[in-house]
Amino acid sequence: MNARQFRFGVAGSPRTGDEWMKTVRQAADLGFATVLMPDGLQLPAPFSSLAMAAAVADIRVGTFVAAAPLRTPRQAAWEAHTLTVLTEGRFEFGIGTGRPVAEQQTAEVGLKWGTARERREQVIETLDLLRELDGERRTPIMLAAGGPKALALAAERADIVSLAKDATTPRSEVAAVARELLQLAGSRADDIELAMNLLAAGTRPLPPWTKRASGVDPDQLEAMDSLMLLRGTPREMADELLRRRDDIGASYISVNAGYLEDFAPVIELLDGR
Repeated sequence: MNARQFRFGVAGSPRTGDEWMKTVRQAADLGFATVLMPDGLQLPAPFSSLAMAAAVADIRVGTFVAAAPLRTPRQAAWEAHTLTVLTEGRFEFGIGTGRPVAEQQTAEVGLKWGTARERREQVIETLDLLRELDGERRTPIMLAAGGPKALALAAERADIVSLAKDATTPRSEVAAVARELLQLAGSRADDIELAMNLLAAGTRPLPPWTKRASGVDPDQLEAMDSLMLLRGTPREMADELLRRRDDIGASYISVNAGYLEDFAPVIELLDGR
């Protein structure tokens, strides 16, 4: 498995400009490497929000992840390349085929949802166009990988791979996906950073929204030791992340912005490791 040094991101979205910039500055001060933003018409637009966040010069920004069907490939590539230029290379472009909720949203913006194959081809076309726009300066690409076709694409094109399994997937299965990905990547394996996202961290009771995000009751998430959770004291959480890196190879860990302060002591404990 990869033995990369840990890197940490915080995933959230703005409610107001002042609140957003406060979160971004706090994340930078606490040692987070990136501020990440999801995509969807129920949220503020990610590219403009991240452009604002990038005014904090000592943090990277990224989409987590942009839904390809919500934009034409040319538009998505244009937006991504623009952020790479404006941030002087501090932008990471996460893109995927879209969650089921994006189907209705795609119709709202006058575009076609398409079959799984068509949406995957849309991702590929977007990446091709972005490479043309980037020239020598390459925008880092994050792709989610779970099924065989997504794994193959990620192995070929991604710099960062988010291991996309559901909340109930056991650790052994996620580790097997990571091994398959790196085998498919061949000579590129050492260049791929494996990422995982946390819904919650620390010791506070899980909020009700974790069920909407995971599809699983909070009590069940706790009982099954879901990889979407990181529970315990800072030392216990740090030790668990070391185990996950040993077992799975995941070194790029993002956490929901609501747990930014809960997670900060973990960053201190794992600094430089």
